[in-house]
Amino acid sequence: MFLKGLETLPIRMRAHCDNALQLALWLEEQPAVEEVFYAGLESHPQHELAKQQQSGFGGVLSFRLKGDRTEAWQFIDATRMISITANLGDVKTTITHPATTTHGRLSPEDKHAAGITENLVRISVGIEAVEDLKTDLARGFQALQNPSNGNV
Repeated sequence: MFLKGLETLPIRMRAHCDNALQLALWLEEQPAVEEVFYAGLESHPQHELAKQQQSGFGGVLSFRLKGDRTEAWQFIDATRMISITANLGDVKTTITHPATTTHGRLSPEDKHAAGITENLVRISVGIEAVEDLKTDLARGFQALQNPSNGNV
């Protein structure tokens, strides 16, 4: 099984990287997004270094929503196709709130030092059709615009 998986790794990694870049560019355009973190973006402070060191920029990105934990959870809860989990590197896209999951045990000072804020959302981008991923994330943005309607 391991060797079989290695045969398709380059193709899967290209899909992860391509999808992540497309999503990062799209997220930068969303009014509810404060900042996007993805080394494939020219706006990333380490973009030039990443270009020199690697052939792709990976499948994981994060972004800060305008707001706090309430908005982050509301956004995440509104997604339907994307799995809410802290797993990384799967062929299926996952989404998580690092401040309360992967970094939940850190002190507030350590979270601050690591840039883990209450409005930070992390996505491990899979290989699904990127338009489907955008549609699912748009549900999250719609939920932020209409909080009284509950989940979309």
